Amino acid sequence: MPAAHQIADSPRELGLDPAKVEELFKRAEREVTEGLLPSCQIAIARNGKVGAMKTFGRAGQGGADMPATDHTLYCVFSCTKAIMSSAIWILLSEGKLDISERAADIVPEFGSNGKEAITVEQLLLHVGGFPNAPFPQPDWMSHEKRLERFKSWRLEFPVGQRFIYHPTSGFWVLGEIIERRTGQDFREFVRDRIAQPLGLPGLRVGLPRAEHGRVADLVWVGQNLTPADYLKMGVPAPPATEVTEDAILGFNTAVVRESGVPGGGGIMTAADLALFYQGLLHNPPVADGTAIWQPATLKEALRPRSGDYFDPIFKYKCNRALGVVVAGDDGMANYRGFGKTNSPMAFGHGGAGGQIGWADPATGISLGYCTNGFDRNEIRQGRRGVALSSMAAVCAT
Repeated sequence: MPAAHQIADSPRELGLDPAKVEELFKRAEREVTEGLLPSCQIAIARNGKVGAMKTFGRAGQGGADMPATDHTLYCVFSCTKAIMSSAIWILLSEGKLDISERAADIVPEFGSNGKEAITVEQLLLHVGGFPNAPFPQPDWMSHEKRLERFKSWRLEFPVGQRFIYHPTSGFWVLGEIIERRTGQDFREFVRDRIAQPLGLPGLRVGLPRAEHGRVADLVWVGQNLTPADYLKMGVPAPPATEVTEDAILGFNTAVVRESGVPGGGGIMTAADLALFYQGLLHNPPVADGTAIWQPATLKEALRPRSGDYFDPIFKYKCNRALGVVVAGDDGMANYRGFGKTNSPMAFGHGGAGGQIGWADPATGISLGYCTNGFDRNEIRQGRRGVALSSMAAVCAT
């Protein structure tokens, strides 16, 4: 849990409406009560503190089924991309990296099979061209096998041709770039340069085995939608990706939890996630009095730069900044993982299974939401996220 000074005595202390916060929490609890989700955890923050936090339901933890509590940890999946991207921003702030650099110039093992021209920026924008590059979970703790995979990966389409979301591959390369430029394991860098300075020792990318007993085990719930279901709703069915049922259940294993896969292996509480975004909003000084991120770099990192790249399924513009998504003002924010009431400036990154993490500079609110229930009904899962974000975004008094 965050330190006591990071938790307000009441939502009102932070200018949050207690009644609206309570309605938000009732919405989060609803699907647990109805049996659609085994557990969930939600935290809303503002002015550098958590205004309120609740955990609902039960989850397998350390081999036993028990009530989930505010101390229960959850895998936040691709919400991790915002954290890893912010680590890259530190290197940009310090002049140790430039987004125009070619990844292969930093990691020579990556420079093969047409990947030589891919830049750091293209990795962050998911336009590198190798979205489904294979890397088996049992090998994630082996640096040697990581480099072997880099050498063997091949392009699926020309570099920069189009946006296709890379669930894990691109961020493995970014993790390696952090290690080459700092001489430090990417997991340790995140802990030393982001988690600890923000007072969030529970925010982990790579979880020590001694802490695994606190993690909510993942389970699949609900029924898959059929092609006919998607056709009836007028929504295209999603393409197959590496995010399979077996792959998700692999996150219940020790090797995956310890590996901290850079594209999706962060494990923490919803409060840790919400407070990470407060860190981005307020950029507090660290021990030597300097900010974690150079303000000009942070501003540039949060600027949408994906131009006319569009989502391959729903055809809306991606509106990607350096590793995170920005809500935008074109009426498509709900497709990008935000609520209908978020401001166009809201930024963040969601995670598989319905995990939510964002901050809204217009209100100063940030939200963290986690669940260990993977809903096979992707439309219901998406609507849940839009509803929670929409309610959270208007909680300021």
